[in-house]
Amino acid sequence: MSKLAKFAEEKGVKYFMISYTDLFGGQRAKLVPASAIADMEEDGAGFAGFATWFDMTPAHPDMLAVPDPDAVIQLPWKPEVAWVAADCIMEGEAVEQAPRNVLKKLIKEAADEGLRVKTGIEAEFFILTPEGDKISDPFDTAEKPCYDQQAVMRRYDVIAEICDYMLELGWGPYQNDHEDANGQFEMNWDFDDALITADRHSFFKFMVKSVAEKHGLRATFMPKPIQGLTGNGCHAHISVWDLDGETNAFAGKAAGQVGEVGLSEQGGYFLGGIMKHAEALAAITNPTVNSYKRINAPRTMSGATWAPNTVTWTGNNRTHMVRVPGPGRFELRLPDGAVNPYLLQAVIIAAGLSGIRSKADPGPRYDIDMYAEGHKIEGAPKLPLNMLDAIRAYDADPELKTMLGSDFSASYIKMKHQEWNSFVSHFSRWEKDNTLDI
Repeated sequence: MSKLAKFAEEKGVKYFMISYTDLFGGQRAKLVPASAIADMEEDGAGFAGFATWFDMTPAHPDMLAVPDPDAVIQLPWKPEVAWVAADCIMEGEAVEQAPRNVLKKLIKEAADEGLRVKTGIEAEFFILTPEGDKISDPFDTAEKPCYDQQAVMRRYDVIAEICDYMLELGWGPYQNDHEDANGQFEMNWDFDDALITADRHSFFKFMVKSVAEKHGLRATFMPKPIQGLTGNGCHAHISVWDLDGETNAFAGKAAGQVGEVGLSEQGGYFLGGIMKHAEALAAITNPTVNSYKRINAPRTMSGATWAPNTVTWTGNNRTHMVRVPGPGRFELRLPDGAVNPYLLQAVIIAAGLSGIRSKADPGPRYDIDMYAEGHKIEGAPKLPLNMLDAIRAYDADPELKTMLGSDFSASYIKMKHQEWNSFVSHFSRWEKDNTLDI
């Protein structure tokens, strides 16, 4: 009996959602009855790749999504269904542009060098009305709504239900809060190996949206869904361990400023890789037109955007792109809610391995308030102003492109250029308001 068939028999599962994530972060699935899952586990479920966001044509052969039994998750809100992440293959070969395949390749590269990357993410989201045009809670109007206990309790039914499910799944959730924008929330769970975190991140987005819909609401991870309010970040906490997962390779006292904040020499090099590739990194971590309304935003109603716009690092200071809040790990504050869960982990590993291999210097540590005094720093690169600049920066970084995969990179750049062209060809109200009488 196949692993998934056995899982279905033991758990009372009637259907499996065989799911994969495309280049743009869209989650795609087929609903497969448990009676057919054994064949699917061996051969995969068939998809037309061109019908989703992949660089394919209608003439391409079937793309097969082969479910990974180790990634199966029973839906706590509908236990007769189980979700299972899948790996995409075509004609017996891995689809190189498929995000989960990109991540698995880089995890293997890290393992070949004796390294095991572990991460945790802070996924922020808004709960809106069903139409998505305004905050669902009409009383959530405070100028500084972060940690507002009344506001979080008015959405207790949604937040507690999601947290209960994470507890049931054994993810180790440990805190939930109302975030810095009106209508915005964040939920945290334990860090783990990069692939596990990516699968859970992917499922979390599905779960949050599903529970919100169940309550007649709409959840969004869009980077900047409401003008003037803080956007949705997806901060990543990063550490690297030996292969048995017992020894933190980032923990230690290197020479200089890196050691002063509790990072080892290897941790400093990994951080150096993040800093070295930061401008290109943004094409992956901030993948939409709307992303740049968050990282290049003017001051928000609460008084701060909580997002970076310059390539700098610091100790325990939230105004920089990277902060080191404690020994043995650091937080990358660049990614936003639109980031592809698998590509996020992949690009972190790629940039970090690049840094280790080249012994990259992360540059000076800055401890100033970047929002108030950032203009005083000379020479620190600025993050891209828009998606086109980010794609160009990525295209100009041959090392990062090669590490993520030449086929993936070519497809990603091509399709993101198409997305940008679609955006700039859109005729907006702003154009009419500002040029009609010129």
